[in-house]
Amino acid sequence: MPSVTHDDAPLLADLMPWSVAPPRLGRGWPAAPDAASLKARWDVLVKAEGPDREALFQPTRSRTPHTAVGQLPGQDGGTERLARASGPCPEPVRVLRGPFDEQWLIPDRRLIDAPRPELWRVADEHQIFAVETSGEGPPLLATSLFPVLRTGRIRPLYRRPGAAEPNVAPGLTDHLAALLGVEVSPVDVLAWATAVARPAPDGPAVPLTGDPDAWQRGVALGRRMLWLMRRDGERPKLPGGRRPYVRAPLPSRPAAMAYDRDEEALLLGEGRISPVPAEAWEFESGGVRVLEAWFASRTDPAEPGTLEAIRPGAWPQTWTSELLELVTVLTLLAETRSLREELVTDVPSPVTPAGLRAAGVLPVPPWTRRPASVLDAHEEGPEGQLALL
Repeated sequence: MPSVTHDDAPLLADLMPWSVAPPRLGRGWPAAPDAASLKARWDVLVKAEGPDREALFQPTRSRTPHTAVGQLPGQDGGTERLARASGPCPEPVRVLRGPFDEQWLIPDRRLIDAPRPELWRVADEHQIFAVETSGEGPPLLATSLFPVLRTGRIRPLYRRPGAAEPNVAPGLTDHLAALLGVEVSPVDVLAWATAVARPAPDGPAVPLTGDPDAWQRGVALGRRMLWLMRRDGERPKLPGGRRPYVRAPLPSRPAAMAYDRDEEALLLGEGRISPVPAEAWEFESGGVRVLEAWFASRTDPAEPGTLEAIRPGAWPQTWTSELLELVTVLTLLAETRSLREELVTDVPSPVTPAGLRAAGVLPVPPWTRRPASVLDAHEEGPEGQLALL
């Protein structure tokens, strides 16, 4: 079977042309692993006055308490200058804060240096965001949550709300369907890319195949990976006795996380969770161990007197439940590694960039790399004015 080199594999940037740089918060306190802390931080901020409020806010060149900005699309954050703001905290929303790390965010444009409103306009229950990563681990993460990661570019599967106008090279699904003799959907393209994408100098490369059997195996594997990453349906489980349990209660404030390889146990202070396969402990994304990064985001000390220092007084039970599920997800994803490697070792009937150019799929039209005009709802501008889009 002919194998595919980096030069022979199309780039994800051509298969899913529209991408957006990751949002940049500019300050850590508007995001947290629990929603209650965010509301408490907001209350402290709006009760402070003058210089105290400004210091708590942590101004940057992009945002100060006096910056005039509109609402985030689809959210109810205020538009008066934050220096005069009062009232309750905008309802926090669930976001992906780090690889496999689901947290909460105050969805208020006044708090976020670079919020990427074009992403908020297309974020709904139908959307899937593909997030490019680097280092060890899958080159693509997928999430149904709004992504607030400091990683690579973000590629929404759909350019408009309601799963309208797929962010896929025009003609690609029809071309693949003709080659393969099977129906090809935009989700199939993303699933295949999730399963086989690999690092390349100009961004993830996605080997394509014209072999129906290889395609169906890859799409099935990719759909399983999408399900594990998104976790927006039935919760994943490990079979039988492999399911991780709390064997010794976690302390109210675990200071460190460690791993006992012989016992397959995750240690949080005196707390103990097992079985935790070594593959889950060693699972990396972006060059760091996912479990260690997840724990650090909940326990690393914050500077006293800052809003970030407002946190739960003790380890919440919900975090334990989330940790058990995360161990399960990483274990199941680790099991897909050999299947992913097998898929890209030898790609039968490769579909090359030259073949896509000959079919008229590449190069993609320039408009496909720009956001669509989404004007389905009015957006409130600064100080309550109607936003001009």
